[in-house]
Amino acid sequence: MPATAIDIGTSSIKAISGKPGKNPVINRVAEIPNTSGVSVPKDNNQASKLLEVVSQLIHDYKLPKTDVRLSLPEEIVSTKVINLPPLSDAELASAIDWQAEQHIPIPLDQLALEYQVLYRPPAKQKDQPMKVLLVGARNNIIEEYVNIFFNLGIQPTVLETQIFSIIRALDFTVDDPASIVVHLGANNIQLTVVHQTEIGLATNKKGGGELLTKAVQQVVSNLTVEQAEEYKKAYGLIDDQLQGKIKDAMLPALNPIGQEIIKTIRFYNNEQPNAHISRIVLTGGLAQMPGIIEYFTQLSGIEVLLAEPFATCSGVTPEKNRQAFIVCSGLMMR
Repeated sequence: MPATAIDIGTSSIKAISGKPGKNPVINRVAEIPNTSGVSVPKDNNQASKLLEVVSQLIHDYKLPKTDVRLSLPEEIVSTKVINLPPLSDAELASAIDWQAEQHIPIPLDQLALEYQVLYRPPAKQKDQPMKVLLVGARNNIIEEYVNIFFNLGIQPTVLETQIFSIIRALDFTVDDPASIVVHLGANNIQLTVVHQTEIGLATNKKGGGELLTKAVQQVVSNLTVEQAEEYKKAYGLIDDQLQGKIKDAMLPALNPIGQEIIKTIRFYNNEQPNAHISRIVLTGGLAQMPGIIEYFTQLSGIEVLLAEPFATCSGVTPEKNRQAFIVCSGLMMR
């Protein structure tokens, strides 16, 4: 049965469809501007506008509705990796609400909570903590989001946070070095440390491509948002393009993002001295900007790679803007 994976961002909506699985076969790729300007509606007016855009996407690209998989935008999700004494599944289930109260800033009666054991130490090593990933969001926001699809006659089969989709798409193995995955979105930066296929740390930071676009607008007179976006994509951080004006315009907005990444790397390395991060993996639309790999390499002093979202896929894959489809790719691999 064909599946459709949809990723709703504030600036665009991406979708792919085809045969899902560990090695998806893609037969359709779609991307349209999100003219509603929101990824999750906060009122009926926003919901109506977003419904219209999603309906247009599905209709224009003839996307299957039988198995629709959705990602939850990270800006509405609270994610936390916590350490606990080794507990059985039953003990953890009893303790998880109390743990959520301590770590997720949402009242329990308004909270939709999921958790996953990332690491449970062997029975002989009871002095080591277990690691548990908590993911929480407000019930009413999730309902608003899912109702968009209910109103189109669609019952979503998968609803998960972007982090899970991204990590699945990257298909880490136990032989990969400890890596920090940096997903550069339009308004949010997701930082996820992965070591031996397990998530060791996950956090979100404000910032992203839209800030850089606005910075370009301020330096080059009379540019529309669309034109500034094209300047950013074409010239990026290259010194010899337009006398380096675009690079100089964007650096003040990009440097805080870089410093957050360095701070996260140092924090994790201090917490896990035997599993130092030795690699940065860039994903998301902004990861394709000219010069950004060199920027992060110089800043961090470690290897920086551009992810390949469709490494395990075949069929029709995007020729352009491949990084922006990584969430869809991970949803199809589920």
